[in-house]
Amino acid sequence: MDIDSVIQPFQRFGVHLGLDRIVKLLAKLGNPHHQIPVIHVAGTNGKGSVCAYLSSVLTEAGYRTGRYTSPHLVDWTERICLNEQPISSEELSQLLEKVQAAIRAGDEPATQFEVITAAAWLYFAQQQVDIAVVEVGLGGRLDATNVCLQPLVTVITSISREHWQQLGSTVAEIAREKAGILKPGCPVVIGLLPPDAEKVVRSRALELQCPIFQPQPSRQIAPGWAEYEGGIVGKQGGRGVGEQGEQGEIEKLRHHFIKYPLPLAGQIQLSNSALALATLEIIQQQGWQISKEAIAQGMAKTQWLGRMQWTTWKNHKLLLDGAHNPAAAQVLREYIDSLNTVNNKPIHWVMGMFSDKDHADIFAALLRPGDRLYLVPIPIEPWPGRTSADLHNLASLAHNLCPNLSDRQIHPDLFTALDSATSSATTNDLIVLCGSLYLVGEFLQTQT
Repeated sequence: MDIDSVIQPFQRFGVHLGLDRIVKLLAKLGNPHHQIPVIHVAGTNGKGSVCAYLSSVLTEAGYRTGRYTSPHLVDWTERICLNEQPISSEELSQLLEKVQAAIRAGDEPATQFEVITAAAWLYFAQQQVDIAVVEVGLGGRLDATNVCLQPLVTVITSISREHWQQLGSTVAEIAREKAGILKPGCPVVIGLLPPDAEKVVRSRALELQCPIFQPQPSRQIAPGWAEYEGGIVGKQGGRGVGEQGEQGEIEKLRHHFIKYPLPLAGQIQLSNSALALATLEIIQQQGWQISKEAIAQGMAKTQWLGRMQWTTWKNHKLLLDGAHNPAAAQVLREYIDSLNTVNNKPIHWVMGMFSDKDHADIFAALLRPGDRLYLVPIPIEPWPGRTSADLHNLASLAHNLCPNLSDRQIHPDLFTALDSATSSATTNDLIVLCGSLYLVGEFLQTQT
């Protein structure tokens, strides 16, 4: 059976946060999520790459490792992986049929995300994974992944203002939703968060007696290499790994350094990789066997498509990145500015965005005088009401924010825009495709 034919009908139920439906559905499937040790990862940005690092290292360490992430870029099977390999289309179709059969007439309709999440839990249980790395879909507290009662570790990578329509208008409100993945006594690893957000997360962690670990970003020691300062020892439990101070911080009781390859691009990966290594340190203290060799080789093999990914289009270098919110856009711009080949040359931006994004802040982070902007629609509507932004409005907004752009063009589709960008770019000009992971996915579908 075709995967789309099973899962697309559930799209009409849109985004409907809440745990009642997924809990009842999983109960009918035998509660597969109760059989699986889990690392649960939330955050506005960075959670996908942290999951990729963790999955790669744990696989390299010899563990049978499941990974569940979203959204996919090209195919639904990308979301559910075993030992870094996507589930087969046949297996996913069979799982989706089982999930569909468990939804009886008269039940409250499950959402598309709940259906694929249930399939992931079922797959991991059937495959008897040793451990699963599970990425939150939206928020945390009411996300369909938030059904594991006792994760090994929870991780909150970053918090910024995104999906405020569902999660709250301030970073503190959004932090409260993401802190909903914390569980009593379970260690939590947190990234460098805005003060208002960090206060909320720490308060929740103290309330639940969760040991807190906030690693500093790793240090770049050579191109493609980083060094992480580790050193947490002790037991898991009430006061946590190491000795927990008044603020719930895990103290470093034995310092050591881990040097490792860092294949993913951008300064932000010094932070994301440190979060992954801190998480691995914690589960090492819980008895998981992960050697330094497994860490180095696993980090080296990590792949995360569509995030600061270099490729080509008609013999011209092309940089792909989602950059779908202001924080991610800022990270992308910082990476571009760090490239020696750019040297303040104008950038050719091929962009599309959904209507529910912070268009002004994304443009402000990316655009500079002299740049060229090629606007395109996003042809996918992932759930009802989530539509591509009006291109004429985007063009007007870009002009108001950056009136000295060299050019602003509107194109009917992605590939005519790419052709226009490559035809007007010189050999060393940088072309960047960004604004939505769905747009990046549309491009990548042509490369398979």
